Amino acid sequence: METIDEYVLRVLPSLEPRSAGRGDVADLRALYAAQVQSRHLDLAARWLQAQGRGHYTIGSAGHESNAALGLLSEVSDPALLHYRSGGLYAARSAKAGRDDGVRAVLLSLVSARSDPMSGGRHKVFGHPALSIIPQTSTIASHLPRAVGLGLGLGFAKQLGRHTAWPDDAVVICSFGDASANHSTALGALNAAAYLSHRGLPCPVLFVCEDNRIGISTASPHGWPGAMLEALPGVGYRAVEGHDPVGLLDRTAAALDEVRTTRRPSVLHLSTVRFLGHAGSDAEIAYRKQRQIEADYDQDPVVATARALVDAGAITGAEALAAYEDARSRVMEQAESVLSESGLQTRASVSAPLDLPAVTSVPARTGEGSRRTLAQAINATLAELLEEHPQTLVFGEDVGVKGGVYGVTRGLRKRFGGQRVFDTLLDEQTILGTALGTALAGFVPVPEIQYLAYLHNAEDQLRGEAATLAFFSNGQYRNGMVVRIAGLAYQRGFGGHFHNDNSVAVLRDIPGLVVAVPSHPADAPGLLRACHELARRGQVCVYLEPIARYHSRDLLEEGDGRWTAAPQAEGVIGPGELGVHGNGRDAVLVTFGNGTFLSLRAAETLRRRRIDVTVVDLRWIAPLPEAELAAVCAGFPHVVVVDETRHSGGVGEGVVSALVAAGHEGRISRVDSADSFIPLGPASETVLLSEADIVAAVLAGRPTEPLSR
Repeated sequence: METIDEYVLRVLPSLEPRSAGRGDVADLRALYAAQVQSRHLDLAARWLQAQGRGHYTIGSAGHESNAALGLLSEVSDPALLHYRSGGLYAARSAKAGRDDGVRAVLLSLVSARSDPMSGGRHKVFGHPALSIIPQTSTIASHLPRAVGLGLGLGFAKQLGRHTAWPDDAVVICSFGDASANHSTALGALNAAAYLSHRGLPCPVLFVCEDNRIGISTASPHGWPGAMLEALPGVGYRAVEGHDPVGLLDRTAAALDEVRTTRRPSVLHLSTVRFLGHAGSDAEIAYRKQRQIEADYDQDPVVATARALVDAGAITGAEALAAYEDARSRVMEQAESVLSESGLQTRASVSAPLDLPAVTSVPARTGEGSRRTLAQAINATLAELLEEHPQTLVFGEDVGVKGGVYGVTRGLRKRFGGQRVFDTLLDEQTILGTALGTALAGFVPVPEIQYLAYLHNAEDQLRGEAATLAFFSNGQYRNGMVVRIAGLAYQRGFGGHFHNDNSVAVLRDIPGLVVAVPSHPADAPGLLRACHELARRGQVCVYLEPIARYHSRDLLEEGDGRWTAAPQAEGVIGPGELGVHGNGRDAVLVTFGNGTFLSLRAAETLRRRRIDVTVVDLRWIAPLPEAELAAVCAGFPHVVVVDETRHSGGVGEGVVSALVAAGHEGRISRVDSADSFIPLGPASETVLLSEADIVAAVLAGRPTEPLSR
């Protein structure tokens, strides 16, 4: 079967003028240059793979019509791109006057340490100088961020805040026709339509690059267009990628519409896909030869050459010469990157994930009534909003209502609806809003109403938030503090979705920081530390124990031991443990509700003449392993008190850390069952209890204490 490269070599020299040419010749020349550069980079990727040096072969061949977006948009328009965006990247690089566009892509293909975007960590289209924010291959996961960025640009203008982009910037977000069916894409498109309906700014141009197939599964004829055109309040234009004149006209009109109206729009770009899905994809296994070759007639490279020939700007022979000249330039660069070295140590690979140091600062006791956990968090949020005008607080019911549990009560009235606002009911959109507004220079503090509600949106943390610094070598960051009401032990209200004790999904995301405030005295310092980390680009989760929001007493009614005086200025940095008591018979290592239960259990044990120390981890990701080993040294018995599930719970990591540190005493663990949490009193059968803690300490009584 004739390859696409052989087809181009055969057809270009035979091109003759057919009719009077249309279109701007200068634009057509620039379009053709970007397209042939992109095509030869795809061919070079296959060559590099054959040399044993290339590691990525998903190409842009057939999609080079997206070069029109790079040519006609501004270099300062932020772009979040589909992985077949080689044409756009080439055109924008040329428009910016850069001469390193070819080499930058090749360095990425060979995972070179000198790759200017990822530093050798992944093949991505991205460059700070080109306003291209790198995206990886998670299906459509970047669309919620694009909506959030569009919204953030509007907020910044209204609030008088500076961003990295001009006030009239358009967010360009491209994706494939198969990805348009993904729930993440549908949620983002719905959110854009929702914002348009409300008259809120969302200057996003969604570009659906429709090659009519997702790997091997064909898109039903007409389906992507029918779905995209029906979005209320969202503009729609369809254009054929092999009609370069119409492509340039409609692309320019779409960009101008979004830039002028600040409303979202869709550019539905019909493309074809050459060279299969990727290098390992044998397309002939699921498509007939005649189907593959029929697509050659829609090759955007040949189509642009034909438009230039029709315009009398070049001959067919000159089009071929330009094509072959691009091949020579690309292959010369490809040969030169063979000697480039990649990342070679664990530390160098993970360097963008390193946690910045936050210095702990002792709290200063303020004036006023003692506060519950909910009140302490509310007061600290108000303080952060007051001191840091780039801070935004948002989520379901956080604005007018002030939160389901009153944690954000009064904040909207005090700081206004642009900084404290309600979102639509979609956790993917909530986190996408945080991702985008963070890029726009804000410090978002989104709320996920319940921990169980996070799970349908968790990829926005794993696949987007936590990876951005990694895949951009720290050049792009999206710091945020995600507040999540979670864990169990609610009385009179609950069931699985309101009492969720599964945090494993948060603890295995590289670079994600997770803090758990157990007591009102700790809540302000931990939240300030998370906010400081977020201002420095870190993604943090602040996991709030619902059952302790309104607790006041620890041991008996009226003791007030689960309240705290107002705390000012204090910061509790990552790694700083909370130590309660000084008993030497055993140490209880815990967090969250476990701290409350352990302190109650400690009182029961004291009455039995057993004195224990309670250690509150405070930070469950990353675990403060060195500090934990040091504080537990010399204790004859460590009881790990873990309110999460037996499998995948926090306790597993604590036990492993102590064993690895060579702890000499006994280590035991009590936790909750591997079960969902039922409604009502039956929940007590599967959750960790005070009695479990007491029993574990009694079972481990040593016959002879260890020396310190």
